[in-house]
Amino acid sequence: MDPLTVKPSLLKNFLVKLLVFGVLIIGVRFAYVVTITGESCNVGDFCFFSLPENLNFMMAGAGGGASAISASDAVVAGGGAGSVRRDLYTSKDWIKAVNFYSSVFQDLISHGYLSPESKSLCVETPKGQDVFSLKEIGVSDSVGIFKKASKPLVVSGESHRMPFKDNTFDFVFSGGGMLDKSPRPLDFASEIVRTLKPEGFAVVHVSAKDTYSFNSFLGLFNSCNLLTIRDIEGFDSSMPFIREMVLKKEVEILSHGITKSFLSDGDSGNKCSVPGYKLELVRKAEPLIKEEPLKPWITLKRNIKNIKYLPSMADISFKNRYVYVDVGARSYGSSIGSWFKKQYPKQNKTFHVYAIEADKTFHEEYNVKKGVTLLPFAAWVKNETLSFEINRDPGDKVTVKGRGMGRIQPVNSKGGFDSEVDKIQGFDFANWLKNTVTERDFVVMKMDVEGTEFDLIPRLFETGAICLVDEIFLECHYSRWQRCCPGKRSEKYDKTYGQCLELFTSLRQSGVLVHQWW
Repeated sequence: MDPLTVKPSLLKNFLVKLLVFGVLIIGVRFAYVVTITGESCNVGDFCFFSLPENLNFMMAGAGGGASAISASDAVVAGGGAGSVRRDLYTSKDWIKAVNFYSSVFQDLISHGYLSPESKSLCVETPKGQDVFSLKEIGVSDSVGIFKKASKPLVVSGESHRMPFKDNTFDFVFSGGGMLDKSPRPLDFASEIVRTLKPEGFAVVHVSAKDTYSFNSFLGLFNSCNLLTIRDIEGFDSSMPFIREMVLKKEVEILSHGITKSFLSDGDSGNKCSVPGYKLELVRKAEPLIKEEPLKPWITLKRNIKNIKYLPSMADISFKNRYVYVDVGARSYGSSIGSWFKKQYPKQNKTFHVYAIEADKTFHEEYNVKKGVTLLPFAAWVKNETLSFEINRDPGDKVTVKGRGMGRIQPVNSKGGFDSEVDKIQGFDFANWLKNTVTERDFVVMKMDVEGTEFDLIPRLFETGAICLVDEIFLECHYSRWQRCCPGKRSEKYDKTYGQCLELFTSLRQSGVLVHQWW
């Protein structure tokens, strides 16, 4: 074979392989940039699939006409026209969303909440249609934020920890009900307020329809003043109707015109007034049992089927934390596991449970329960040592399983017990509650404290801690008819059913959603 013909053949094969290798590298790079990073493809990324700079396409206008939108107009400063992807910006869903947001923003401009000069931020925007809309109507200094970037419209960042300095934006927008869905709504709202300039405007689209959720929402923005509310029709089935809130960041904290829970009482500042919107829930609650039941162990137990739970009447999405406090918890299965975990409507929220139980018989089992904090003390009106009586009612069969229904008294009390008595530590329950939860938390309480409710409830009112509780399930103990002995009342308690009814009635009249427990 002629050696002169071999060399060109080898050279040709080498060049072909080099070309194939080069194409492969470009393809891999393109796939990485677009698919893995979620960012748009620029020429600097070795991509040659960008749209031409002069590409225009028609989009139905928000006002009923049509507007020709240049792809190069949709990018932020420094971005190229190649960032725009034809398949995304011409899809029906994209165009529908852009038209919707354009209409919303034009209305906000007409009312003076937004202007072409506004430095604007859109929070939790996966595809950036709202950012695109802002740029379309002339608000050019706009950017979006989402956990996965979609440059040039959307940068990477978390709503609860935004990568922007304080007082950066004139206008902050959160659409799509993203605040409703956030697992950390308080942090979400706090970051909006932090990054917003004083006198700046925040506009949030939420699904808050009932007064409870509406006031919970406003409670997240404690340094903003509510300016306007309007209900508008959404653009997709996920949110057919939207409530739009327009807020203004003020230098001083305002009250939104809502009744404040904690009111000054001289130097103490302890007394509270339950907000009016909670009274609406009380009016919707199941009626109290007015007549004393002859068989309370049956009547009160059956009554749980009639209970109208707060989460069945209102949306609790805008609360910071969700807390269940079981005062007199006994065993885990007594009410936490058997009732609260299985029956209470939690709206898919995760509750932290505090179990308050003085009887040491039940303490060990709580060591293996996740999400439960045991307080091995007696809820009381102050911090002091107490005598704790183990259940010894006439006719009762006392076993380890039946423990936990004990009464407490101060050690120096003259009142005597005829049963087994332990020394335990009591703590100021109202003070603990005020140090553990806030008005922004959703707090559910069950109280079964063998008569001590007549001490604890007044103390909760006295300190203002009652305003921190959203819903109470209260067992009131009185001298009731005994199951063991027909025609005979229990001697364990000196209160009457009438006094219990007065306690429930006073709670409801004060705006506390309380239910009769058994």
